[in-house]
Amino acid sequence: MKELDPLLHSQLRLAVMSILMNVEEADFVYLKEKTSSTAGNLSVQLDKLSSAGYIAVEKGFVGKKPRTVCRVTDTGRKAFEEYVKDLRKLLNI
Repeated sequence: MKELDPLLHSQLRLAVMSILMNVEEADFVYLKEKTSSTAGNLSVQLDKLSSAGYIAVEKGFVGKKPRTVCRVTDTGRKAFEEYVKDLRKLLNI
């Protein structure tokens, strides 16, 4: 049996990817609110997803306020779809 992608198997990373699969982009504040995570934990998990090439992170400013925007990459989309496919197989769905 194929092992599930450990990067996506984390609850918070899976939640972030699930959100990003359904929107064009999401900013840090939105992801933090939707996942009920702390800023520090979310930041660490976004870094892991970004390092794997699953998401693109763009940092900038709106006026004087910092803004971090995340988008799923083609690599991330493929990995997520593969994860769901493997999970379905595991559950015999």
